Amino acid sequence: MRVLIVDDEVVLAETVRRGLRNEGFVVDLAHDGVSGLRAAVENPYDVILLDLMLPLKNGYDVLRGIREHRIWTPVLMLTAKDGEYDQTDAFDLGADDYLTKPFSFLVLVARIRALARRGAPERPVVLALGSLNLDSVSRSVRRGDTPIGLTAKEYALLYYLMRRHGQVVSKSEILDNVWGSDFEGGGNVVEVYMGYLRRKIDTPFGLHTLTTIRGMGYMLTPDRPAATVSPALSAE
Repeated sequence: MRVLIVDDEVVLAETVRRGLRNEGFVVDLAHDGVSGLRAAVENPYDVILLDLMLPLKNGYDVLRGIREHRIWTPVLMLTAKDGEYDQTDAFDLGADDYLTKPFSFLVLVARIRALARRGAPERPVVLALGSLNLDSVSRSVRRGDTPIGLTAKEYALLYYLMRRHGQVVSKSEILDNVWGSDFEGGGNVVEVYMGYLRRKIDTPFGLHTLTTIRGMGYMLTPDRPAATVSPALSAE
């Protein structure tokens, strides 16, 4: 198994490389974003460990560059930053996992093996559902030819819903995946943001695609005129 480590903490990166080699991995190192992106584009890897704060090109830009080259190698973000927005941004750009420094080496190895087993299925850059399109590289959203301006959290919520379109997702699932399992606010934040999102992607277009399933959760569906809403469903 071949792994690329992109991290400017030279001592830490070398320590991790020695440990992974002892586990039977083939490991390459890069200590800045430019050389890391070049290595990821030019060589096949099973997993990439990518630091967020890098010289020359930060981890976000490296990850964006990797996905723009249609390279779907699993990426584990390895960073000292642990804010929820940092995690959300990384996942939005195509990261597969996130590990905060300091970390357990045993946990790191387990995460790498899990990502390698999962493999690298091709992921579409643009998610489409009816006339709604989300470009995960430019982080832009359109309904037909009309651009829709979203906040970072509204975008993260829509991205999650589009990945789960046609399925009912509970409030707790949304909280865990969009706000993070350590979010300490109330569950009503989901209802508030659903309202924000509905007023941007549905109401101006006379559609009802973001539905509240009473007692169960929410579901995003293809284009449907607002007048066809069933009494068992809710637009609130």
